[in-house]
Amino acid sequence: MARPQGEVDELFDVKNSFYIGNYQNCINEAQKLKPSNPAAQLERDSFLYRAYIAQKKYRVVLDEIHGASPLELQPLKFLADYLAHPAKRDTLISELDQQIAGNVDASNINFMIAASTVYYHEENFDAALRLLNQADHLECSALSLQIYLRMDRVDLAFKELKCMQEKDDDATLTQLAQAWVNIFMGGEKLQDAYYIFQEMCDKYGSTPLLLNGQAVCFLGQGKHEEAEAALQESMDKDSNSPDSLINMIVLSQHSGKPPEVSNRFLSQLLDCHTEHQFVKDYLQKESEFDRLAKEYAPVK
Repeated sequence: MARPQGEVDELFDVKNSFYIGNYQNCINEAQKLKPSNPAAQLERDSFLYRAYIAQKKYRVVLDEIHGASPLELQPLKFLADYLAHPAKRDTLISELDQQIAGNVDASNINFMIAASTVYYHEENFDAALRLLNQADHLECSALSLQIYLRMDRVDLAFKELKCMQEKDDDATLTQLAQAWVNIFMGGEKLQDAYYIFQEMCDKYGSTPLLLNGQAVCFLGQGKHEEAEAALQESMDKDSNSPDSLINMIVLSQHSGKPPEVSNRFLSQLLDCHTEHQFVKDYLQKESEFDRLAKEYAPVK
């Protein structure tokens, strides 16, 4: 919900850094912060561990959140366990299914985000949305909006955006959600999305998340040189960002670069991000192509 007017959010820098993808700054700010009350301390710790998860530093979360840790933090350990151990996922999902079959505490936002994120990874969008719709929280709305866009339901995403704007039109999450919807709509809306990302870069500094947003806008407008500049800056900040690698592949192909250029980015993506949905889809299509090629190969 929107914070009452005039009330200062002592966690603003921590949360804002997380939302724009500056995870190391989120961690740094969280470690410097001395919360004024136990609730703020719990929220600080939540974003600290979520930032470690975003950096794929799952061991930190698994080691530090234990049985005596607050109940509100336990879902983050579950999420880290799911992401760190693919072999355990079927068991973990079965446990989650049983848990949500009972009474769900919608006030535990970490549980709502962690559980719906797991379902999102499993492409069980219905289960994720059923959970998220129980919570009246801006982050849950933002995740619902992303799922609607993934489902190509821009109409539902637009409705969710309107709800977010009614809660807090100026919030970073709401502004990012507006940019995501604008990108999906395309056309003149791409320029509007670009301005949102640029304003955030000006205010808070550029991050791979914001730069990739700009690059997608440029790609949609056919501005290949501008897209390459944004992606190169993103690669300078994080040379292993999957979004940057994917967008570099697209850019290389659309701008007529030699095949080996895009192949290098693809090789890096396949090597370092085996769990990414793009990689899974690519390998599935590659396997299907090989199967069809054998099936229709001329008989010797």
